[in-house]
Amino acid sequence: MDDIVKAAMAKWPNVPDCYGWLGLDARGNWYMRDDRVQAAGAFPASKGSLLRHEKLIDFIQRNYAADAEGQWYFQNGPQRVYVELEAAPWIWRLQPDGRVLSHSGLSVHVQDSLLDELGRLYLVTDLGLGLVHSADMALAADAVEAGRWVPRDMRASELPARHAFVQSPQQRAARQPDAGTKKPVD
Repeated sequence: MDDIVKAAMAKWPNVPDCYGWLGLDARGNWYMRDDRVQAAGAFPASKGSLLRHEKLIDFIQRNYAADAEGQWYFQNGPQRVYVELEAAPWIWRLQPDGRVLSHSGLSVHVQDSLLDELGRLYLVTDLGLGLVHSADMALAADAVEAGRWVPRDMRASELPARHAFVQSPQQRAARQPDAGTKKPVD
């Protein structure tokens, strides 16, 4: 986590959490979701604005983490901005040399592989569960054919409970009486 973020957390320890304003899609893209987008429907049906600013994306990815309940968030200064996940907390990018990188560029070690009912390939790594980027499926097929990965069948609906992550912190917060949807702080 960035030092400036840690300093802001210490200076303003009681800033309310933010829900619904940020989404991560199945291709590792970040989306900003304002009130209008949120009113139009849940993520990913209503995605919002694709973030393109590289420094902002890098800042989000450096400050991306999970809380004790498996809800992923971006620590925006003193405020946690919880992330709506289309598929999983991580999106894996496969490299021609066999390495696997997260959507944020972190190198990981594959421990297991899973195949859902739609044919999507997930990898369990030392960072956790993630979906293989659709553009990398030819490299994934090579890994399976070579016997490096032997995918086990798993229903997509079972993944959050089995791998301890919350796909929609916003929906979870809506079920809790003391939580609300807050706007990100500037």
